[in-house]
Amino acid sequence: MVEDIFIPIAFFAALFGIVYVVITARNRERMAMLEKGADPKDLISGKPSVYNILKWALLLVGVGLGIFIGALFATYTSLDEEAAYFASALFFGGLGLVVAYLVARKAE
Repeated sequence: MVEDIFIPIAFFAALFGIVYVVITARNRERMAMLEKGADPKDLISGKPSVYNILKWALLLVGVGLGIFIGALFATYTSLDEEAAYFASALFFGGLGLVVAYLVARKAE
């Protein structure tokens, strides 16, 4: 019974902690730039890189394909369902990142 309450509390506490650390680190970095006389607006980039968008797109396509293949493995083989989903999603997600790297390297 206690575990059912503890897990969501721990999840949201960890999420809050991560957001807090990111925000305070960003604030410290901007304050250090102001002390050195630099403009903190230099940290903000105007447009996202095309290669960054390509990387995320191929990663998500790979994860989606991995979940689909994992469903096929779970249905038609004797593999454990969680293992099939997890392994194939990670494998195809990594494969998507490799493809994004190769495309970006070829475009340069």
